[in-house]
Amino acid sequence: MMLPMRLCAAAVAIGLLSLGGGAFGQTPLPAGVDNPQRAWQDWTLNCQGCHRPDGTGTSATAPSLAGTVAKFLWVLGGREYLGRVPGVATSALSSADLAEVLNWMLWRFDKENLPSNFQPYTAAEVGRLRTQPLRLEAAPMRADLLKRAGESGRP
Repeated sequence: MMLPMRLCAAAVAIGLLSLGGGAFGQTPLPAGVDNPQRAWQDWTLNCQGCHRPDGTGTSATAPSLAGTVAKFLWVLGGREYLGRVPGVATSALSSADLAEVLNWMLWRFDKENLPSNFQPYTAAEVGRLRTQPLRLEAAPMRADLLKRAGESGRP
């Protein structure tokens, strides 16, 4: 019985370190994230299986988020896209928890590309976006949005 508890404690410690610099008190909280430990846990249980712990994804599972995800916020329609992708829109998480995960994810995997005027996702916004989930159009839409983001430059 002690082994699973030790493994769980090790996983939590690794997750805390993956937040970017160690303990929570040593790093600034990302905008729109009240509880980074909860956001990380929700990410771990709901997202990292496909996007991988480091957000790099794979061509066989889910696209990379690392160094890319905040670029969607540079172009018209990109913010909405992030709230409508299948894994987000159909998540079992509440809209409030999902907003927190989105905000944490943007900060954790691509804070360098966050626009200076970034406004955190809210539960109401996520609730509205997830009522129109993307399906087969998600991949071509992603490619188009990233192309436009590359052409636009950083805001």
